[in-house]
Amino acid sequence: MTAVRLVSTIDVPLDPGSADAPALLHRAGRRLLVQRGDAELVALHPDSGDTVRFPAPWPRGFGTVAVSPDGGTAVFAGVHAVRCVDTSGAVLWEVRHGCWAGECPVVHGAFAEYADDEEHGYADSGSAAFSADGKLVWAHVRGPLAGDGAVAADEEPDELWLVLDAADGRVMGRAGTGTVASGSFHTAHPDPAQMGLSIGEGEEGSPALWGRWDGRSLSVRTIGEETVLLDVSPSGRRLLTTDVQQDALYLHAVEDGARLRDLDAEGAVAGLPGGGRVYWDFEAAFADEHTIVAGTSGSDRGHGPARHWLVDTAGMTLRGGITYPHPVAGPVRAAGDGAWYTVSEDRRSVHVWAPADGA
Repeated sequence: MTAVRLVSTIDVPLDPGSADAPALLHRAGRRLLVQRGDAELVALHPDSGDTVRFPAPWPRGFGTVAVSPDGGTAVFAGVHAVRCVDTSGAVLWEVRHGCWAGECPVVHGAFAEYADDEEHGYADSGSAAFSADGKLVWAHVRGPLAGDGAVAADEEPDELWLVLDAADGRVMGRAGTGTVASGSFHTAHPDPAQMGLSIGEGEEGSPALWGRWDGRSLSVRTIGEETVLLDVSPSGRRLLTTDVQQDALYLHAVEDGARLRDLDAEGAVAGLPGGGRVYWDFEAAFADEHTIVAGTSGSDRGHGPARHWLVDTAGMTLRGGITYPHPVAGPVRAAGDGAWYTVSEDRRSVHVWAPADGA
C-alpha cells in the first residue's frame, strides 16, 4: 500500500442539495473550482479565495458549462445554443444550433420558447470546452447551425464538432461526428489544437473521437467505438481510456491513437467479498507521465470504502493500493502537478492529494 498526503481541502461554494457536484480544473499550474447551480455558475480560485459568479442563462438541467482558463468567461452549451457570457451575465457571443430535444425541428431563438415544455426538459445534450490557452472553444452540437438552411423532413440532423474563436464565437472549423448522442464530454490536451470527445449514445454505442485543428480545417479520427476517454498525460503523448464495460484501462499513443498496453481489473485488483465483479471507474488521472491513479469505487460500493490504485504506465502494472489518512468516496480526478482530487461523500468539500514524500 502507498501512503499519500492531503495537499488541501476546499469547501464548495454552493449548497450541494441544489447544485451539481464541484469540479476542480487545472491549467498551467493554476486550479479553479467550479460548481453549477440553477441560477449561477461559481468559480473559486483556491489559492486566493477569490470567487466569480456567472448568472446562468438557463437552469442546470438544460445542458453543460465550461469556464475559461483565466476564469473570466463561461460557455453554456444548452439545448438550442452555445452561449458565452461574462461575470455580469452579458452575452459575448452565441452560436445557435438544432434543438437537442427528440424530434424537435426548430432552431430556437431563445430558451423561453421551450422553458416549460416537458420534452425539452429531458433533452439530450452536447458539450463544450476551452482549449488549453483559452483561445478556442470546442463544441459538440446538433445541426443545423443557424444560417445553414433547413434540414429535409426525412433527414436526421447531423451532429457537429465545432472549433470556435473564443473571443467572438466565429465558427472556424466544423466536422460531422456521425453520432446520435444522449450526452458528451470533452477531454482537453496541453496542445490547444487538439481535443478529445467522448459521446454517449445510450444503447447505440460510445465512440471516442480525437480532433486536430491545423488553423484551416478540423480533422477527426476515432479512438474506439465502445470507449470512454479518461485523461491525457502531462506531456500530451499518451491517452488513457476504458471500455464501456469498464473491464480494463487502456494506454494509447495520442499521435495515432494506437493502443499500447492495457490492465484488466479482474486479476489485478483484489476481489470483492462474495466474488462480485471488480471494474474500473469512469474517471482516472495521470499523476505524472509514469503513474496513473485509478479507482474501483463503483464496484466497491456496498462492500466497504472506495479503493484507489497506482498503476505504472511502463508496463500497465499495478503498483498497489493507496492508503489515505481518512476514508474517501467516489472516483479520482486529475488535479495537475502530480496531484489528484476526490469529492467528499456529502459533496461539501474537495480534497486534493499527492504522493507522500518519498512514496
